[in-house]
Amino acid sequence: MASVITPSKLKSWQTWYTGLAFIYMYLPITVLAVFSFNASSSTSRWTGFTLNWYTKFFNNPTLLSALGSSLTVACTAVSVSAVLGTLTAVGLSRYYFPGKSLYRGVTFLPLVIPDIAIAVATLVFFGAVQLPLSLGTIIMAHIVFCMAYVTVVVSSRLAGLDPRIEEAALDLGATPVQAFIKVLLPQLLPGILSGCLLAFILSMDDFVIAYFTAGVGATTLPIAIFTSLRTGVTPELNALSVLLIVASATMALIAEYVRNWGKDK
Repeated sequence: MASVITPSKLKSWQTWYTGLAFIYMYLPITVLAVFSFNASSSTSRWTGFTLNWYTKFFNNPTLLSALGSSLTVACTAVSVSAVLGTLTAVGLSRYYFPGKSLYRGVTFLPLVIPDIAIAVATLVFFGAVQLPLSLGTIIMAHIVFCMAYVTVVVSSRLAGLDPRIEEAALDLGATPVQAFIKVLLPQLLPGILSGCLLAFILSMDDFVIAYFTAGVGATTLPIAIFTSLRTGVTPELNALSVLLIVASATMALIAEYVRNWGKDK
């Protein structure tokens, strides 16, 4: 007689499966965090607790300069993407024009195209127009995928809004621009902020596209880390990785809070 799977057995199995999945995902990060406080430079033997590796990172001019470049790229790309992505989402949601479906697909294409394909295509384009590679070319390349992510998040927010509110504002004498700024934009703000935070994290973490589009002296943090890894993994890089993980997790939690706050509103 076949055994019957009761709800209690199913719940127990799901609990074990979830626990194993979390261990598989976060055990390497836990080991990385532990050894970032290791007094020895060894990555396999614990000798004592220290904060020296974090101090060395904050005193490393190369990594700090690369961090500044990454922040410049991310902040600039996200600022431009916030405007373009929001306007694109509104246009695709509220207006009808020939080729709208095709344009929607092209807008979301960077989400599914491999990073290496975007990197090579962007590099070829810059070469065709004879644009020298620099920090500016990294920014332009990052705007491409940052804009796509902002558009997706804002579009999902727009899908839950009642268009009759804007129509009521227009009926009461507001111009289309006034209806957008005073009625639609405040409702979209949580989605815009959430999309910007997501795009910022992706821009800071990007290596492939930045590596292909960076010029001489334009070194972002992922590129600097990759260069340092050629001499081996050091606890200083462990400390930097832990700081990046904490910062990314914090921004992800903020983005999730903002998104839920927007739904409550």
